Amino acid sequence: MVEKNTYFIGVGRRKTAVATVKLMSGNGVIVIDGKPIEERFTRIQERNVILNPMMVTDTMGKFNAVIKVLGGGVTGQSGAIAHGIARALEKTDEKLRATLKSNGLLTRDDRTKERKKPGLKRARKAPQYTKR
Repeated sequence: MVEKNTYFIGVGRRKTAVATVKLMSGNGVIVIDGKPIEERFTRIQERNVILNPMMVTDTMGKFNAVIKVLGGGVTGQSGAIAHGIARALEKTDEKLRATLKSNGLLTRDDRTKERKKPGLKRARKAPQYTKR
């Protein structure tokens, strides 16, 4: 296991959100931007996304996490936090890498918003066509 005073840092990214995760041995308390996870993410789907790396590796309740997240919306932030937790868990024990990798938790999801093109209203939406 991990010593009491050591912690592991993982940086996760998703869309425009960036999360810095500090994992330390503890009893499973997760604090995001100074608030508990239940208060910060009220929807169960986001909480499941965040806790997925710990569920997959059977480390629920073994680590406390202090998380700072910047940018993006709720979905991007939850994905960034999950990515950061997965990276930090990998640093705690190298044996967890195979499990995390096989579940796709170490791969950065590079899908971002497509840029607006000139002559179009949005990325792909064209102005309405008029025949005459």
